[in-house]
Amino acid sequence: MTVTADMIIGDIIMVDEGIAPILMNSGLHCLGGAMASGESLAEACVVHGLDCEAVLKAINDYLASKA
Repeated sequence: MTVTADMIIGDIIMVDEGIAPILMNSGLHCLGGAMASGESLAEACVVHGLDCEAVLKAINDYLASKA
């Protein structure tokens, strides 16, 4: 599976729990909050001033390493 920027954060974490530390290390710390269930990765990156492409690459590299 490949994670995309339009996916909801809560759904991304359900793909693989190992993604949570990647998000937290990137600066997204509110993974259990209400926003995680309704905010896309792209939206969260904009709000937190993060490079969405870099976060996506880290997530998808992690997933590829497990395949």
